[in-house]
Amino acid sequence: MSKKQKNNLIRCIVSLVLVVGLSVAFHFVGLPWWVELIAFLIPYFIVGYDVLLKAFKNIRNGQVFDECFLMTIATIGAIATGEYREGVAVMLFYQIGELFQSIAVGKSRKNISDLMDICPEVANVLHEDGSITEEDPDDVEIGSIIVVNPGERVPIDGIIVEGDTSLDTSALTGESVPRAAHPDEEIISGCISLTGMIKIKTTKEFEDSTVSKILELVENSSMRKAKAENFISRFAKYYTPIVCYSALALFVLPPVVRLLLGLPADWLDWLMRALTFLVISCPCAVVISVPLSFFGGIGSASSKGILVKGSNYLEALASTDTIVFDKTGTLTKGVFEVQEIFTNDDVSRDYLLERAANCESASNHPIAESILRAYKKEFSAEIDHNLIYDVEEIAGHGISIKYRQVKGASVSYKESPDGVVESVEKKVASGEEVHYKIYAGNMRLMKKIGAPVLKEHDEGTVVYVAESRLSEKNQASEIKYLGCIVIADELKETSQEAMSKLSKQGIKTIMLTGDSEKAASLIAEKVGVSQYKSELLPGDKVTEVEKLLEEEQKTSGKLAFVGDGINDAPVLARADIGIAMGAMGSDAAIEAADIVLMDDDPAKISLAMKISRKTLRIVKQNITFAIAVKVLCLILGAFGIANMWIAIFADVGVMVLAVLNATRTLKI
Repeated sequence: MSKKQKNNLIRCIVSLVLVVGLSVAFHFVGLPWWVELIAFLIPYFIVGYDVLLKAFKNIRNGQVFDECFLMTIATIGAIATGEYREGVAVMLFYQIGELFQSIAVGKSRKNISDLMDICPEVANVLHEDGSITEEDPDDVEIGSIIVVNPGERVPIDGIIVEGDTSLDTSALTGESVPRAAHPDEEIISGCISLTGMIKIKTTKEFEDSTVSKILELVENSSMRKAKAENFISRFAKYYTPIVCYSALALFVLPPVVRLLLGLPADWLDWLMRALTFLVISCPCAVVISVPLSFFGGIGSASSKGILVKGSNYLEALASTDTIVFDKTGTLTKGVFEVQEIFTNDDVSRDYLLERAANCESASNHPIAESILRAYKKEFSAEIDHNLIYDVEEIAGHGISIKYRQVKGASVSYKESPDGVVESVEKKVASGEEVHYKIYAGNMRLMKKIGAPVLKEHDEGTVVYVAESRLSEKNQASEIKYLGCIVIADELKETSQEAMSKLSKQGIKTIMLTGDSEKAASLIAEKVGVSQYKSELLPGDKVTEVEKLLEEEQKTSGKLAFVGDGINDAPVLARADIGIAMGAMGSDAAIEAADIVLMDDDPAKISLAMKISRKTLRIVKQNITFAIAVKVLCLILGAFGIANMWIAIFADVGVMVLAVLNATRTLKI
């Protein structure tokens, strides 16, 4: 409990003891009414002075109708009519209810506040002379070397250049198991280095780093309210003035009518009914519990590495019945490895791999990176980018480059007895330069350029390679097909589990991929998606999602799209709910998404669905329960059946029950 909460608890306990003690004392000892009034005003002001002050300040600022105003009028009215105990009891139990609410909000806020603590205040920057200075992360430039000691958080994204450690990523991913980290590996900000000192070369500015993006998402999440929250805000705006005027009418009209009929007015009786009506009508239970439920749901999700950008997205997720998945980096690890190399009859394996690596060196796609890794492993050499020019990326097809080669160039390799290349020596003879245009991509690219592919392969992701020699006038000769490279991507361990859980939750799962029909079919069968679409260009994904959205409109369901790449950003933004992979995902995808999975685990989608559905179920329970009890008690109060103690239950009791119910969102 916070210091403020402890003070409020002490005030409630002191007031309760005084009320009970005074009630017992005055039951046995008869004293003048003014003595009893002064005595009960002591616990009244102890427990309710802040409510009275807030009510008077709001009235002075023109904000009359709120729960503080209702409590002030109701309690002062009760005391004025001689119901001292009831007046103090209303204020006391109202404050007890507020205390319950404060503690509940504190618990749900803790998950998010823990996340907000992931931002380090300083970065230890290592300079060329070996000195280390503490600097504001905002002032650290890209390419700087920062030192992270054991127990410290990583302030900025980068690559480890020295040192080994294990990382605590629980604040980001919800995963409690430490992860090993070694040199040349990427590391994201917000993690804690547990076992060793590491040096990191920064690859991003602080404002673009993972920790900064997360904080921005969390800070903005409360701005996007769910429909239920907006309804409650509008409800309270009109509801409170209506019940105040209704209570005034209940106090004035019946006595006037009775006087006109020649009956006793009974002003005191109708005043007590009006005051009881006011206490019952206080909308605290609904106004407090609904936002608290959503806040708790978002907090629960964030503690498990699921960042929800607003309660409106948490609400929409509950009604989602179709989830569309990208394949690479979403259902698969996105770590490709070269499996097979198939060459044309007169082309050597080395020549094909060298041509493919030169072409793919201009791309940062995972497929390209796998070919470059295979090239470095095979030749122990780096690509000479000075020989490459006029790079053209052909969306949905592949890539082409122009390549400058010196005529007569040759390469010799020195091999160990087991056939492993130990070194490479380049021998380039002087002579005329020869220029080539090299193509690397899918079968659509080969058909587009007219490359005579002898045999199509569908064992996995296939990169076909072709080239043509350029004349002095930059005209291309006949295109020659060189061969193809088969690359495989490994499924994530939890992809099958994710599809199985979503299927049990009644969710239709669809996979969209640019892979060949056979490759897509194999992945779809392994994972267990409901259906799939293959051989899609980036624009085709948007088209497919548009078609699915039209179908969803007929059933009033929602559609979610899950992706990680830059080319997924348009689809993420177009879907009802965009879900991005936060660890491997691109900045564009994370920016466009509504929900971010910080550990790239597709199984977390099922958990997010569970959290959203339970949150919405609790919200509906609270609204239905609170309104039903209040309507019943208002009717009883208007007819004089409900007294002030029933009013206290209808207000504070219902609020406490609703708040306790709302806190269940924290335990999912």
